Parts: sequence; C-alpha cells; structure tokens
Amino acid sequence: MSDAPSLRTPSQRIAWTATMAISALVFVFLIAPILAIMPLSFSSGSYLTYPLPGLSLRWYDEFITSPRWMNSLKNSMIIGVASTLLSMALGTLAALGLAQWKSRFKPLVLAFVLSPVVVPGVITAVGLYFFFAPIGLTGSYLGLILAHTALATPFVVITVGATLQSFDTNLARAAASLGASPLQAFRRVILPLILPGLASGALFAFATSFDEVVIVLFMAGPEQRTLPREMFSGIRENISPTITAAAVILTTVSVILLATLEALRRRNERLKGGG
Repeated sequence: MSDAPSLRTPSQRIAWTATMAISALVFVFLIAPILAIMPLSFSSGSYLTYPLPGLSLRWYDEFITSPRWMNSLKNSMIIGVASTLLSMALGTLAALGLAQWKSRFKPLVLAFVLSPVVVPGVITAVGLYFFFAPIGLTGSYLGLILAHTALATPFVVITVGATLQSFDTNLARAAASLGASPLQAFRRVILPLILPGLASGALFAFATSFDEVVIVLFMAGPEQRTLPREMFSGIRENISPTITAAAVILTTVSVILLATLEALRRRNERLKGGG
C-alpha cells in the first residue's frame, strides 16, 4: 500500500494523520529527557541547573582526563567486546542447531534459551551471583564476561534465527556433495548468507553489555567498575555534571549502533531484492 495520503480515502487519510501525530507525540515524550540532559553537559556551572550560566567543555575534559572515568570506559569496552564475540559464537551455533532440529520440544528449548530477555534483570543477576560465587567468578572480568554473554546471546539467536528462516538448506547439501567439509560449507556458504543477521545480533549484544548495570552491581569488584556503574554510583554519592557528559557519550554510541543496524537492514533488503 502506498504511503501517500492523496491515494487513500478520507477516512484512511484521517487515520494516517492521527497515527503520525500520535507517533510524533510518543517520540517526543521518549526523547525529551535525553534532549533535556544534553545541554547540561555543556554547562559552565558546577550544578545541574537551568538556565545555563554559560557554555563550556569542562565536563567532557574532566571525563577524558579522569582516570576513574577512563578506567570505567575501558572496562565497559573490554567486557562488551569480549561478551559480544562469545555471544556471536554461542548464539550462531544455537540458532543453527534450533533451525535444523525437528522436535516437539523445540519451542520449550527456544523459550529456555531466550529466557534472559524476558526474566527481570534483578532475578538474573541474583541467580548468576549465587551460581558464580561458589566457583570464584564474582569480582572478576571472566565472571562479568560470562554473565553478559548469557544476557546477550539470546539477541544473536533471535537475529540469526530470523535470517535462517529464509535459508535454503539445499545450498549446504550442494556444498557437501561437492566435497566441502562442514567447516568449509559454513564459512563459504552459510556464513555469508547469515552475516546480516549475525551483525545485527552482535550490535544488540554489544549495546546490551555496554549499557548493563544491574549484573555489574551484583558481580563486579572494585577493579571492574563499568561506565554505567560509575554513573550509577555518581548519582548516589555526588551528582556532578560529568555524569551528563558520560550520558551524552553513551547516547551517541547507541545512536551510532542503531544507525549501523539500520544500514545493515537496508543493505540486506537490497541484496534480497537484487536476488
């Protein structure tokens, strides 16, 4: 159906206009808190107040030059990248296995795999803490990476599984009949076809790990303070405009990830259209 209102009946045009207006209001409602925070990060004052006493980049300079903030950003990047790579491997294997598995228990297993997405974060954090504590993984990078991997893997399973819905299994059989090993068939046939879904899942996984704070509060030690945890602690202990600079940086990273995801989606549609 065309999006042009002139090609619709009067009632359809009214419904289309009302939908667009409501969508715009919802968008403004959701984005307004972010827009309110951004100017505060450029304030020259020492408090979060409007109107701004002046414009300055002092809080971005403090964020960049502060060892505490830079160390938290480094921790977030290390844990985010490591958990993303691990969730890509596990999520792809799980999606491939579920796509080829024909069983009445498949929906149950899929629900179990996706449970970290729907279970409240506090429950997941408490469960991971009591599971990791006896084996000494709390207060360590490895424990946080594994915990974030458990949280991020379902997103890879969802996106790769959606890509596999349109995958022709005869292509893998044809590669095997031509002498390709399972690894060669995956690398040369399956991987290029599922790559858009895998990349989308990786972006979701990284964003989930980079913004996560509840599990970090339960499991991280003094050396594993991530950027969201540093912001959370700053809000509780000493509200500084540096937090607004960190919030703007986090928002910018999220926007870049969403823009990249949209570019991958459009590229995938173009490839399907060309095929």
